[in-house]
Amino acid sequence: MTSPLYAAVLAAGEGTRLGGAKPKVLTPLWGLPAICWPVNAIFGLEPARLDVVVGADSGGIRESVANFALDSSIQVEFAVQSEPRGTGHAVLAAKDAWTEAGSLLVMYGDCPLTSTGLLSALVAHHREVEAKLTVLTTVLDDPTGYGRIVRGEEGHLAAIVEEADADEIIRGVEEVNTGIYVMEVPAVLEDLATVEAGNAQGEIYLTDLVSALCARGAKVSSFQADDCTEVLGFNNQTELAVARALLQKEILAEHLEAGVEIVDPNSTFIDKTVTLEPGACILPGTVIEGPGTVVGAGCVVGPMAHLRAGTHLEPGSKVGNFTETKQTHLGAGAKANHLSYLGDAEVGPGSNIGAGTITANYDGKDKHRTVIGKDAFVGSGTVIVAPASVGDGSTTGAGAIVTRESEVPDGDTWVGVPARPLKKATPPSEDDA
Repeated sequence: MTSPLYAAVLAAGEGTRLGGAKPKVLTPLWGLPAICWPVNAIFGLEPARLDVVVGADSGGIRESVANFALDSSIQVEFAVQSEPRGTGHAVLAAKDAWTEAGSLLVMYGDCPLTSTGLLSALVAHHREVEAKLTVLTTVLDDPTGYGRIVRGEEGHLAAIVEEADADEIIRGVEEVNTGIYVMEVPAVLEDLATVEAGNAQGEIYLTDLVSALCARGAKVSSFQADDCTEVLGFNNQTELAVARALLQKEILAEHLEAGVEIVDPNSTFIDKTVTLEPGACILPGTVIEGPGTVVGAGCVVGPMAHLRAGTHLEPGSKVGNFTETKQTHLGAGAKANHLSYLGDAEVGPGSNIGAGTITANYDGKDKHRTVIGKDAFVGSGTVIVAPASVGDGSTTGAGAIVTRESEVPDGDTWVGVPARPLKKATPPSEDDA
């Protein structure tokens, strides 16, 4: 019988080199906080439990995992590392979670590119060779900043040396530690508890476990990631930009493979939390954000459109150039082709939104909703001051201002500032003939 698989994500670092005030793991990455990428990858392994190690000030990490992690069936707990004393110290902060024998996967919270497939292969290797500790490694052309892998005469892993503690020969090694491990608990935690902070930083490192276990004859193994991009983290804005670009490429590839037409992937940006149905067409220069955004089959979006969170386009609808939507539902076949803003709006099937239309949803304090019925024609330059409604089959004239609390009846035509019903010409009477 296979022993339980546990997982721990280390998220207590402050990430000050990014220059922001919030923890690094809360950096937004295509609709998800950075920490949710490795958390969701781990969920794919179906671990018995997942522990997230946070600092004394969790800074919203708990809420982010609860709100954005994609699998609510996995037990997630939090442990606090009271002071930043290294990765080994962080793992020990959660040691009470792993009293039953099992394998523990440990990784950082800033590894957004690591896939479930790679983690699964690492765990399988660890169990196959029956190691006490397995280190995921990779080879980098420029290993600057990474701990180097030191091997013995027969090629076995002997030690991991952090760059600050390495001499010139070791710094020349291109095989590096990725910071992802699998270890047998609780046994290995007893060894970790005996590791002393004998490095330049005065911290307890997980890397020191390698030499400690080797010294007592325990089996230590390594598993190499062939694609180094899968294990890249980010410590500065340059590395963050690289991670963003690689993640966006993956997101777009998933949609293309599913049958979504993306005319120019190089100028299209789509959040992970967005749903695009096969048959949708995304034109160049488009930004689509989530959560809750859905683009139906046969929809055309762009060029240069911006769909924000909560946008729902029913099949066959269209949002055109320089149009922005937020918390807006367009019915089947509805069109907003040019230069419009639709915020907190409901647009019925078959309706046409003219160029320059604005739903003025914010009164300076609260957001309000606009409802436009089916087969309506909203003239160019119309401003609808919410809350307001425009009925089925109704029309607004170009430049009309539909004021707050107005209700344009079905089939009516309203024009002017403020908009009022268009007076119909009175037919001549017999006396006038």
